[in-house]
Amino acid sequence: MADIVSPLPGIFYRKPGPDKDPYANEGDAIEAGQTIGVVEIMKQFSEIRSDVAGTLESFAVEDSGTVNPGDVIATVSEG
Repeated sequence: MADIVSPLPGIFYRKPGPDKDPYANEGDAIEAGQTIGVVEIMKQFSEIRSDVAGTLESFAVEDSGTVNPGDVIATVSEG
């Protein structure tokens, strides 16, 4: 298992826009470097990417949830 952590404080979004599909869903196979969401701080958006390939097991933060540096956003089962 590998945790994806927030590098900065802000608001975590799972989708690129309100009417868009999520970057990834729980249970999806993801690649290393794949974007799973964005963190917005002061109208600037930073992509959150997985460092490992595997299955996105769970999100620890809800869509539009507040995150701080080091907070776990999601967990990936490697493989």
